[in-house]
Amino acid sequence: MADLATLAVIVLYFVVLIGIGSWASKKIKNTEDYIVAGRSLGFWVFTILIVCSICSGMSLLGVSGFGYTSGWPGIWEQIFVPLAASFCIIFFGVKLHTLGRERGYMTIQDYLADRFESPREVRALAAVSGIVVSLIYLVGQYAAISIVLVWLFAIPHWQALLISGVIITAYTVVGGLYAVSWTGLFQGGILIFGVLLMAPSVIASAGGLAHINTVLAGIDPNFVEPWFPSPAYAPYAYTTPEFLVSFGILLIVGLACAPHVVSNVLAVKEARYFKWAPLVAFLIYAVVMFLVKFTGFAVRSLVEEGTLVLPDAVNAQDFAFIAGVEHAMPNVALWALFAVIVLAAVMSTTDRLMLTVGTSFAWDVYKNILRPSATDREVLLVSKVTIILGAGGTLLLAINPPEMLAWLIWMGIGVMLATFAVPLLAGLYWRGATGEGAIASMVVGLVASAAFGYWHQFVAPLPMHFSIYALVCSVLTIIVVSLLSTRNSETALNNTRTGWFIQSPGQPSRKTSPGDAWRVDRDSPRRQ
Repeated sequence: MADLATLAVIVLYFVVLIGIGSWASKKIKNTEDYIVAGRSLGFWVFTILIVCSICSGMSLLGVSGFGYTSGWPGIWEQIFVPLAASFCIIFFGVKLHTLGRERGYMTIQDYLADRFESPREVRALAAVSGIVVSLIYLVGQYAAISIVLVWLFAIPHWQALLISGVIITAYTVVGGLYAVSWTGLFQGGILIFGVLLMAPSVIASAGGLAHINTVLAGIDPNFVEPWFPSPAYAPYAYTTPEFLVSFGILLIVGLACAPHVVSNVLAVKEARYFKWAPLVAFLIYAVVMFLVKFTGFAVRSLVEEGTLVLPDAVNAQDFAFIAGVEHAMPNVALWALFAVIVLAAVMSTTDRLMLTVGTSFAWDVYKNILRPSATDREVLLVSKVTIILGAGGTLLLAINPPEMLAWLIWMGIGVMLATFAVPLLAGLYWRGATGEGAIASMVVGLVASAAFGYWHQFVAPLPMHFSIYALVCSVLTIIVVSLLSTRNSETALNNTRTGWFIQSPGQPSRKTSPGDAWRVDRDSPRRQ
């Protein structure tokens, strides 16, 4: 049980978050302020927001747990995930930021509806799919938060979930993206500082990397190889060469196109930030997460040598970082700092996911489909109610934590990859992609990911991540259906700057009012 000083540190952290939310609420004048922070995010706020949106419950607990169970063959994750931030900024950021300002996009669904000339069907399907995958992802985030609070305060799992859910929901509801982005900057700073402070101590307490590698090799010689041989010979040896190919696509592209990540590019103040943001985001995430992975190696070494014992739990490996810090830094005051670090990592993604759920329903479903006459005030209210309901539902689902946190996070990313990657990339870069093709690819991707995921989990393990099979189905679907359907109008393609380029050579679109621009030319005749 934490002492009074530790409790005070945690409470202070939560108070700061609520304070930021309260401050941010004063900046909310309309829906644009709430959803895209008035398109005012500066370089560091945006860059850290991208990192924090990707940094999740897996980033400390899951990454160290993955390192604990898989050794060096899992190190590729620390290359793939930082590349997701760079991929998002480069391939989505430049185009979508420009289009967002010109045509007033508030959400990625605004873009998809405009590009595919489908103000109802594509928008509704993309919004519902985004809500579903965000809710799946949220369950993993709450499970991670609970692990920390249960360890620190020795309270029941449900109480930990309730406390974390109330705090995050409160500042997200009142402050929108302003609150999420500025709390993200605060939490990102804590995360970077904390990992740089604590991870080296845990690694040193295990005897350094050379000794750790010797111990790992004694468990299984393949623990110190770049990958496990194929086919997998043990449950932990799934990171084979073929799996790593699918793993790279899953993390780089799947995370980059996730609604709660890619939508951040619409809130950037200036396009020039995209020049250095990909490199800065990659370096920040890579350095921090390599240290976290090495911590997982260190704890496995300590456990094998009998120095440490992990809790008797189905997800024991997810306690690796916690146990390592407790061993290497026995000062209780530092435990409070560590708890804040982990909470910062998890909550910085959780709040963005919650906001994505709320805005996707309120703006895309309620405002643009169910009730076009809804006022800004009404849309904001619906968004806040949706956030509260979504938080409550995912908290209930998180009561029974997964056996391995990383797997739940990967499942959510896999559904995102199969559902969003193809229509988004095809919409931006292939002029032949049609609305019918986009709808079909999203439906097929969502259904196929569920089918292949079920097969892998309950029938027979697949050699590659289940999402890669669903992705192939989605790609084939959009190609075939687009070739068989009527091409979108040249006006729509030109207005959305569709083509094989990242930065358009020109073709400026006229400025339109926020939220209304996607309707421009929606009824224009398609080329027959």
